Amino acid sequence: MGSTVVHPGPGDPPPHTLTLATALAAYEAVVPLLPDPRALVIKWPNDLLLGGAKLSGILLEREGDAVVVGIGINLAQAPDLPDRPTVALSDLGPAPDRDAFALALAAAFDREIERWRTFGIEPLIRRWLAVAHPLDTPLKVHDADGVPTSGTFAGLAPDASLLLRLEDGTTRAIHAGDVTLG
Repeated sequence: MGSTVVHPGPGDPPPHTLTLATALAAYEAVVPLLPDPRALVIKWPNDLLLGGAKLSGILLEREGDAVVVGIGINLAQAPDLPDRPTVALSDLGPAPDRDAFALALAAAFDREIERWRTFGIEPLIRRWLAVAHPLDTPLKVHDADGVPTSGTFAGLAPDASLLLRLEDGTTRAIHAGDVTLG
């Protein structure tokens, strides 16, 4: 859909938490277009899933003192991925007008960045959890080396890391990794 740049300032939350704010902005831009908004959830940290299929992805990259935020949302078509189902908004009806959607997404992003800066990450985490996949959802996390760890979703830590409850009952904080449901 597009990219933008955020310049975190003194007193702003940690830059990595922009991923949650960006996911919420994408969620807020998409949800009015859906016949059943309950089918849309966020998967940690920032993918939008519609009926279990990937609708959107977000990438943040640090460049000096700035964070480049890239947002991709499948409006008219979805890529065919071998490892996961995908969906486009056009699968539900006419694709939204690209320019109108971009304006709605930009406005939602502005609101989320203002909230991020004004209120910090605690309310951001609460709002994110309200629209994420439910607690106790089975998850598989692949680390940077591709090693999988299975468990259930136990929420988010105060630093926005994923809390994964393991089979032995312990909880592990996940700071990075590829997460799949199921």
